[in-house]
Amino acid sequence: MNAEQAVPAQDQFAYAYRPSLLGAPWEFRLDAQGIDWAAGRRSGHVPYRDVRRVRMSFRPANMQSRRFVTEVWAEGAPKLLLASTSWKSMVEHERLDRAYAAFIAELHRRLAQAAPPARYEQGGSPLLYWPGVAVFTAVLLGLAALTARALQAHAIGGAVFIVAFFALSLWQGGNYFRRNRPRLYRPDRLPSELMPKA
Repeated sequence: MNAEQAVPAQDQFAYAYRPSLLGAPWEFRLDAQGIDWAAGRRSGHVPYRDVRRVRMSFRPANMQSRRFVTEVWAEGAPKLLLASTSWKSMVEHERLDRAYAAFIAELHRRLAQAAPPARYEQGGSPLLYWPGVAVFTAVLLGLAALTARALQAHAIGGAVFIVAFFALSLWQGGNYFRRNRPRLYRPDRLPSELMPKA
């Protein structure tokens, strides 16, 4: 299966990615009845009617700053995790934006047709998200206070360094929390902030 393409062939869509450098690639194929998946020696089939929960989120990791993830839970199957990036070498990751976006859109189209009693969630878990927002806000307030103290002490160099760190934290953390705000969505209306620009 080609990890760079999600090509419809005889009513099938395929997608594959490598979640780790040494591990087996995850391979997925959509057919008329459900999702075929394989990861090394493990494999299985998940009928669309058995899907109970889907979550889309934005999860940057290490060298993967633009990484999107979709998780699928179904009865009698392990959690399926699809990511928009793949390990390519020891120091390189590959973005699969176009293939990922096409596969996730087609998966949702087929789920909408099958209409299983599934819950469609976007963003992070509320139990982790809101405490994370509180900690992030406290860190930003602490940096603002440090900047004010540095300016009062006429430590311009230190104040500039803190402001630069504040701006970087606000940009990266703000983007993460903006995209991952917990909400529900409909399978026929995917959250654009959790889909790579194909």
